Amino acid sequence: MIRAILFDAAGTLFFLTKTVGEHYAYVGREVGLDLDAQKLECAFHTAWQEMPRRPAIEGPRENDDKGWWHELVGRVFNQVAPSLSELDRDNFFEVAYEHFAEPGVWELYPEVPNVLKQLQKRFQLAVISNFDGRLRFILQHLGIAKYFAHVFISSELGADKPDPEIYRRALNLIHLAADEVLHVGDDPERDWKAATAAGLRVFLLDRPRNSLRDLLD
Repeated sequence: MIRAILFDAAGTLFFLTKTVGEHYAYVGREVGLDLDAQKLECAFHTAWQEMPRRPAIEGPRENDDKGWWHELVGRVFNQVAPSLSELDRDNFFEVAYEHFAEPGVWELYPEVPNVLKQLQKRFQLAVISNFDGRLRFILQHLGIAKYFAHVFISSELGADKPDPEIYRRALNLIHLAADEVLHVGDDPERDWKAATAAGLRVFLLDRPRNSLRDLLD
């Protein structure tokens, strides 16, 4: 019997209102930099793929993973503006880091509030994400924090998807067996494969073929 449902965050509950490149270009204008959104977008995805995976550690990681994001942004600038000074890079990063926790940057998928409201009546709900502490502000801004008994964040658990260890640690914290928990996510490797490896049941979210409404059937 399913007693709890874990939800991935970005791509499952909410999405960016614009591309990462467009958001970065906006931040650039805020700090006096003229940056091309399309080049930033391509550079971000390249940098994201190149970032090395981290092994699980005991306890939370240092500084809520801010250093990891700083390195990623540095790799972006190495591609699009290699001559940019460290001061300009650091200034951009600090503004960008705050920007992605601000209202209006993320938007809920339309079915989310009603689905969570209905599911909360029957199950314990939680979020599990490769995010950091900013996720709690995002959930508050979007008006859905109230539905979740727990928010499990990789920076705090010390393990990242697709390592199944992040799911095992979440199970320990909610005191449930793996077969009592359903995981809902959109990523074949980080969500579907990893949660299955940890013994959880998995709802394969694959928009637009299905949506979270199918959880109510």
